[in-house]
Amino acid sequence: MIFKSVGDSRPYPEHGYLTPKDWAAVAPTQVRLDELVTTKSTLDLAALLAEDSTFFGDLFPHVVQWRGTRYLEDGLHRAVRTALHQRSILHARVLVLEN
Repeated sequence: MIFKSVGDSRPYPEHGYLTPKDWAAVAPTQVRLDELVTTKSTLDLAALLAEDSTFFGDLFPHVVQWRGTRYLEDGLHRAVRTALHQRSILHARVLVLEN
């Protein structure tokens, strides 16, 4: 199994981090893929295969930790690419929300 679970929504409250500049304040850290719950159940194959998929966005996926669970908010294509390279850890920006 690649991820802990596959979800289709964001069960956590709004956090106000909308732009790459907002997320830049959160330092990247290592995250295990099998600890992540996705917030999207579909993947855009073009994003997965694009060589420049991070050209206009953040280099690191965005993860929200809420109530002890880590949700992959943005960067599903990067996480799947990591798994395809047979790696189980990726660097992501993890925003911890209080209950």
